[in-house]
Order: sequence, then structure tokens, then C-alpha cells
Amino acid sequence: MSGPTSFGDRLDAIFAIRGRLCVGIDPHASLLAEWGQSDSAEGVREFGLRVVEAAANHTGIVKPQVAFFERHGAAGYAALERVIREARAAGLLVIADVKRGDIGSSVEAYGEAWLRQGSPLEADAMTISAYQGLGSIESVLVAAESANKGLFVLAATSNPEAAAIQRAVLQQSSRAGSTVAQAITAGVIAWNEGRADAATRSLGSVGVVLGATSELALAGIDTESEPSRPGLPVLAPGFGYQGAELSDFRRIYGSLGTGVIVSESRSILGAGPDGIADAIARRVDQVGAASA
Repeated sequence: MSGPTSFGDRLDAIFAIRGRLCVGIDPHASLLAEWGQSDSAEGVREFGLRVVEAAANHTGIVKPQVAFFERHGAAGYAALERVIREARAAGLLVIADVKRGDIGSSVEAYGEAWLRQGSPLEADAMTISAYQGLGSIESVLVAAESANKGLFVLAATSNPEAAAIQRAVLQQSSRAGSTVAQAITAGVIAWNEGRADAATRSLGSVGVVLGATSELALAGIDTESEPSRPGLPVLAPGFGYQGAELSDFRRIYGSLGTGVIVSESRSILGAGPDGIADAIARRVDQVGAASA
């Protein structure tokens, strides 16, 4: 894809051309069986390549869930490398759903694995955890910016078990009194605003994960104020199979809506290898109507 180089600019261009739908590549064992594929490295590779082929004709973003490849060991990673390579060659933005998080050189190495140019696993963005503090991922933030890559920091996820942590109020922090989710989101917005070219960007290159079923108000997430500049990318799982309705898109995300990526997996993958292309095309139209 030619043109703007930052991840935020590329994402903004994808929104304008291909819409907001992100198709998850999640080769569950049950889906592999439904697709006529074996539960093996070869099966997840073929599954992933079929999803890429269908997505490339209709949408602009895919999100491989790394765990389903990782469970097949080295051969599974080889399959994932192929899927990522083919997706990027087809002009798709690839968000590696890895949810890595650590401190020091360990988290820096995770960033290199998924974001370094020329890495076998090179993606356009990755999901990352900062529950040890946003400062714990500073080296990855810097590396992502240098490589024109993106990050999506877990803030308010859709699983109900996470609420106790994500809604907990910070006691000893520069953002004391904020919830964990609120502090992470505010920190990411501040990072984007602090970039030298912030005033010229429609979207920042670092975003957050805000699940559509996570009751954002209870997590302290502001969806009513004027949008930040540049806008905040939001990876939004929870629609479709997990129960959130597209008709509630504006109610859920409010002023954050301009940066939202609607991420769906099983609700689309369940259409099978013969129906997935049509399912993606229909969902792209539905997402476009709901977010207009």
C-alpha cells in the first residue's frame, strides 16, 4: 500500500477505502473441522490462507489470534509466518493478537519479534499488555514509532473476569484516582499527542483495546468529550458472536467512534470456506452503516 507511512495514517486510509471491519483469523479446532481441515499446523495454515484470500477482496484488516497457531509449536509458527506474509502482500493491515507484556529487555524482545522490519513474524501492529504500568512498554512504543508500526494496549477487555482489575482505582500514580483502564487510555492519548507530527495526523499509531461488552462508563472511559487530536485507534472486540449489536455502536463508543475497528471472528468464520467471502462483504456494509 503506497502513500502515508505511519500506522495511524495507513489505518485512516483503510477506513476510507475498505471500512472498519477487522476479520479475526482464529482457527479453533471446531472451526477447522467445519472447514474440512485437520487440527494441525497444515490445517491452521490452509485455514488462515483461505481467510486472507476472502478478506483481501472485501476488507482491509485481519487479526491472527496467535494462540491457535502457537499450540502447534514450531510448525504452527511457520504456518503463521506464511499467513502474515500473504496477508501483508495482499495489502491487508495485520494486527498480531499476541497480548504480550513484560518489563525491560523481555518486552523489548517481544516488540522486535512482531514489529521489527524484516522479522519472520513482522506484522503492522500488535496487541500488548501494560498492567505493569505504561512505562513498562516504553521501549516498544519507541520501537513501534521508529518502524511506523502500531500498538493496541489492553485497557477494557470484554471478558467479565477482567473488570475487577480494569476498574480498580489507582492509589500511587501520577494518575491516582483514575481506574486502570482510564489511566492506560489517557496515557496512550498523551503519547499520541506528544508525537512531533501529531497536529497533522487524523489517527495516532497507538491505540487501546476497548471491548464492546465491557461497560466503558464503569471503567472510567470518556466517550462524550471532544475526540483527541490525533484520534485514538480503538480495537473493539465483542460484536457478533460475543453479543454486542452493531446498532449500539454509537451508544457504546460515542466520540471515540472515529477510531474504532470492529473486530469479529467466529461470527464470520462460521460461514465456512464457501460462505466467508459473502459474509465479510455483508458485514463490511453493516459496519459502515452503523458507524456512519
